[in-house]
Amino acid sequence: MTNSTREPILDIQNALEKLGHSPGAIDGLWGVRTARAMKSMLAANGRAASLVPPGPLPWVIEAKAALGRHEARDRSWLMDWLKRDGRSLGDPSKNPWCGDFVETCIRMALPDEPLLGALGSNPYWARNWLMFGQNVTPICGAVLIFERGSGGHVGFGMGQDDTHFYVLGGNQSDAVTIARIAKSRLLGARWPTTVPPRLLRLPTMKPGEFLSTTNEA
Repeated sequence: MTNSTREPILDIQNALEKLGHSPGAIDGLWGVRTARAMKSMLAANGRAASLVPPGPLPWVIEAKAALGRHEARDRSWLMDWLKRDGRSLGDPSKNPWCGDFVETCIRMALPDEPLLGALGSNPYWARNWLMFGQNVTPICGAVLIFERGSGGHVGFGMGQDDTHFYVLGGNQSDAVTIARIAKSRLLGARWPTTVPPRLLRLPTMKPGEFLSTTNEA
C-alpha cells in the first residue's frame, strides 16, 4: 500500500484514538479494530454506523494485499492470510479457495457485515455468495458471482471491456490475480448491507492486459 493510500486512514485512526475509541495500531491499514472503533465512535454520537471511510474500499485493499500470491509458491503465507478471520477452508493447494478468499477480505474489512443462512455456514461454495448483502448492477468493488459448470466462482469487480469483466480474486490460475471472465457467465453482483453502494462504473480495460480464464482452478 502506498503512503498516499494510507494517509486518509492514518488521519481517521489518530482522530479515533484522541476521541477514546482505540483503533489498535496507528498504521494506516483498515482492519477489524479500526472498523469497530469507527462504529463505536459513530454510535456514541447517535449516528448510523457506516464502516467504510472515504477512499479505497477496505475489502479491495485486503484483496490487493495478497495480489500475486500463488497457492504453491506462497502456500504457507496464503494459509496464514486466509485464517486471519478465524476460519479457513484449509490448504489452498488442495481446495477451491475463491470463496475463502472473498470471505477473508469481507470479514477483515467489515467485521459486522452479516453472512446469513447457507452463506454463513459455507462461504466456500461460490454460488452461496448470491445470498450476500444487497443486489446491485456490476460496479467497482462489487462481489461478482459466476457460473462454472454446476459450481461457480466469486471475486471482486475491477473493470470491464465489451465482453468480459476483470475480476480480482483467489484461485485464478492457482493465485490471487486479476482475471478476465466472460460477462455471459455472470450470475449476480452483490454489495455489503452495511455500506451504502458507491455507484462507480466499472472502468474500461484492455483485453490484452490480463489473463482470460474459463476455468478458475
